[in-house]
Amino acid sequence: MRPTPKLWLPAVLILAALGAAAWWHPWRQDAATPRFELTKAERGALSASVSASGTLNAVVTVQVGSQVSGQVREVLADFNTPVKKGQVIARLDPATFQSRVTQAEADLVAAQGAVEVAKSTQVVRQAESGKARVALAEAERNLKRKQDLVAQGFLSAAELDTAQTALDTAREQAALTASEIHSAKAQVGNAQAVVRQRQAQLEQARLELARTVIQAPVDGVVISRNVDAGQTVAASLQAPVLFTIAKDLKAMEVNIAVDEADVGRVIEGQKVRFTVDAFPGERFTGSVAQIRKAPVTNNNVVTFSVMARVDNPDLKLLPGMTANAKILTEERKDVLKVPNEALRFRPTQADGTPVKLEVKKRDEGPGIPGRVWIVDAQQQPLPLALRLGVSDGKFTEVLKGELQAGQAIILKQAEDAASKPKPAARPFGMGM
Repeated sequence: MRPTPKLWLPAVLILAALGAAAWWHPWRQDAATPRFELTKAERGALSASVSASGTLNAVVTVQVGSQVSGQVREVLADFNTPVKKGQVIARLDPATFQSRVTQAEADLVAAQGAVEVAKSTQVVRQAESGKARVALAEAERNLKRKQDLVAQGFLSAAELDTAQTALDTAREQAALTASEIHSAKAQVGNAQAVVRQRQAQLEQARLELARTVIQAPVDGVVISRNVDAGQTVAASLQAPVLFTIAKDLKAMEVNIAVDEADVGRVIEGQKVRFTVDAFPGERFTGSVAQIRKAPVTNNNVVTFSVMARVDNPDLKLLPGMTANAKILTEERKDVLKVPNEALRFRPTQADGTPVKLEVKKRDEGPGIPGRVWIVDAQQQPLPLALRLGVSDGKFTEVLKGELQAGQAIILKQAEDAASKPKPAARPFGMGM
């Protein structure tokens, strides 16, 4: 027996209403509840660094120049030539300097002869002085005898006057010869001074002659040669650079230009890691040896030179290479850390504007204030205040806060909930 329409029609309507309600309720709830991409706070190692570029150089680089002007006769060293201290690496034409030495030697001989002549003159003057003293003594004795004879009446007064005149003449002659002795001594001293001057000129001429031979001042490798045989070098104003010698390429340094905002975090002894374009898959290490206090300004950007020492046992690194360096300023082990993206997250309201938070008194403590968001029981974002430490650019250390390792935090808002609303699903059986 078939049921009558009056019995099954209400049942169909009730089932349809229940199905529509079951479809409509979760769709509305899913559309109203925001969706988030979550991550977890984790523990691990963290290191902060300062990134900058630098230039590789030898620790000791010596520029070898010429202190005299002349024509280069021969060049005995080339690029990459290993040299020892004192090794001859170039020679200038010595003809001009040899002639100066010969002339200085002749001037010295002439000055030494002048000294001998002056000494002979001094001896003659001393002999004349002695003769004058003898004559003076004789005149004094003769005057005394005549004075006695005049007193006895044996001589006239005229003869006494003659003896007095002879005595005065002898005294003047003695004084004259004494002054001539002083003059002769002065001439000897002057001649000896001329000899010393000629000796200095000879030493200068010999020194300039020796400087025509260019020697390596240190053990090392020639990394630059700026002269060829036959070339004329002029050293009138400054010494021209003929060679550049790197003392030891097994120990090099990196001159890193660190921005003024980061130089305060750099101290001596910190580790340095860098790469060079010549070996892109290899990392080199060193340590900070010096922080130079002289600022360098380029296009209104102030940087400071940080010198890092680097071992180069395989001689792979070459002077002038560009280094992309990172200075490890701080290292942490087994610390709680969160992604920086989670620290930048801020939920939005229905109209797209960020959620406004009440300004509360910030918790005092080490580090800087920060905030992450967690999801509460109603699937709504809840702020969690933190105190933050060092950052490596991707993660930041958590110094203080209620966050625990492994706890889920909001990384960002899912695009399907924030910018792409979910299209309404059609109930089963309603259209195609």
